[in-house]
Amino acid sequence: MIGATSAERKPWHAIFRLLERDERAFAVLLAVVMVGGVATLGLVPLRPRHRIDLYHLVIWFAAYKVGVFALVTVNPRATGTYFAGALGIDMLLVFALLAMTGGGDSPFVNLFFPLVAVNAYYFGRWIGLLLTAVAGLLYWTAAWLAPPEAAWTAVVILMGLVGLPAFALGHVADRERRSRAEVERLNEELKGTLSQLQEAQQELVVAERMATVGRLSLRIAHEVRNPISAIELNAAMLEDIVRDPSDEQMKEALGLVAAIRDQVTALDALTEEYLAFARFPRPHFEEESVNHLAQELADFIRPVATRQGLTVRVEVDPTVPMMEIDRGLLRQAVLNLVKNGLEALSSGGELTIGSRLEGESVEISVSDTGGGIAAEVEPRLFEQFFTTKPQGTGLGLSITRQIAEEHGGEIRWANRAGHGATFTIRLPLKRVRANA
Repeated sequence: MIGATSAERKPWHAIFRLLERDERAFAVLLAVVMVGGVATLGLVPLRPRHRIDLYHLVIWFAAYKVGVFALVTVNPRATGTYFAGALGIDMLLVFALLAMTGGGDSPFVNLFFPLVAVNAYYFGRWIGLLLTAVAGLLYWTAAWLAPPEAAWTAVVILMGLVGLPAFALGHVADRERRSRAEVERLNEELKGTLSQLQEAQQELVVAERMATVGRLSLRIAHEVRNPISAIELNAAMLEDIVRDPSDEQMKEALGLVAAIRDQVTALDALTEEYLAFARFPRPHFEEESVNHLAQELADFIRPVATRQGLTVRVEVDPTVPMMEIDRGLLRQAVLNLVKNGLEALSSGGELTIGSRLEGESVEISVSDTGGGIAAEVEPRLFEQFFTTKPQGTGLGLSITRQIAEEHGGEIRWANRAGHGATFTIRLPLKRVRANA
């Protein structure tokens, strides 16, 4: 039933769209006024010698107006020419009707009123005054050709009654056109301003990213210096041992090698996190299971957590459907939260990875039973390069927030009642595409 109703409305919608332009609306208005006027005035009884075939006249007049509308639709650039030509034809047709139906006594003289008024609206108030004078002249001429002649007072009264409303209507139309032109000019200026703002915003984004890269470079230089110094010192000590080895020294050498490897691992993790921030990849969205991702992450970190004496729990909502996500990026975001949770549980405790369907969104949460977020840390929690960890980069939460925003979502956090903290990535169930 609904489909049938929509189908029935389509032709009407097409007609309304066809009449959207002012010129087409004017053509229809003029046709309705003139054809309706001829048909209505035809109800006035004429003298036997002045009677005409009004029925066919109305039909041909309507067909002529349809032709004008068709020309305006097909070639809108020549609209002014078509309307000027149609105005001349209309004036001559009214003159002919006057001459054939009684001259000064013809009721068709009233057609001058809508004809002049409507054209004054389109062509302006001065053209309206000119048409008023032409209408008076045509009326007088028709009355002269078909007596009785019209008195000069009748001509003046006709011109006054036609000219005054036509001038007023043309004046209003001119003001409306000027107002519209001003609005269009302001709209163009606004578009230009918006374009400049968009360009400035893009430049600001580039400048901000360059500034971030600059701070990133300084931070890298600072952070990399310590591991390199440790590696250099351990390597020098290892070189001395290798020159004159002994059992005790070999044990020490193994310790130095392990220290070097730890520093290299830390340095590798450091550079990887910086590179992940500086060269953030474009997300590639595919249908994936958030619950499967949470379970896979729990299995991945459980061996490390077990060695630290920690418990890992998974609480997933079975009603969470498949979603369009970038599995790799979202895994990295949740893993950053998991790492922070594990570091907050220095000795014992529980880490929980969960998912939940909440209305039109899906929430992925990571909770720990640690000490929670200190009040002095809260304002700078997502600030780039801010960290409370000795070996931290201060980019983990920033990257996680960036990944959540790339998915059209957000990240929130809250201290748990009693102890610990919960970080939640909230994603829309239906991803809003960039070109939508």
